[in-house]
Amino acid sequence: MDGTLVDSDGAVERAWAAWAREYGVEEAVALADAHGSPAPLTVARLRPDLDADGVAASAARQLEFQYDDLDEVVPTRGAMRLLAVLERASIPWAVVTSADDRLAKARLAAAGIEPPLLLTYDDVERGKPDPEGYLKAAEALGVDPADCLVVEDSEPGLAAGRAAGAMTAALRGLEGDVSLADLDELADLVESAAPAGETRDGH
Repeated sequence: MDGTLVDSDGAVERAWAAWAREYGVEEAVALADAHGSPAPLTVARLRPDLDADGVAASAARQLEFQYDDLDEVVPTRGAMRLLAVLERASIPWAVVTSADDRLAKARLAAAGIEPPLLLTYDDVERGKPDPEGYLKAAEALGVDPADCLVVEDSEPGLAAGRAAGAMTAALRGLEGDVSLADLDELADLVESAAPAGETRDGH
């Protein structure tokens, strides 16, 4: 979701910067580790001195910073076109995110995106880089994970996709089975791979 379908970089970074100031972590260090993993895992890495209760409280505080900050949360470049292409080609898709349910729904709504299937951190026991979320999504869609393409903009997300046995498409200059500049490029690939005419003009 974040950094793939939804451009929420500003909100994410503002929230982690505020959290870092409150919890005595260098902002640059926090921002370098802010993308891709659920808040509790990131907090545990940034503040290894905290016990389980401390991590939970600190992660909850970090999420509080994020819930109400939807400024400049919009679809990423090519996102809406890609979703339209998937719909016309009858290709099933899902959002698998490290955000919790409340945050995921808020950001998707702000971007005007309604996924047919949404799996959040609240739906899994183990967040990314564990593959659980992607395996659950594939099962719910009725698709073999090996036939899925996981689109990610972070190393934890790409690791989760690989561990699930899926192909990976990487954004932000990262390495995957496919490397993408943006989702417009992925839309082009889907259109070129679909049977002739299937994704154009609704036919």
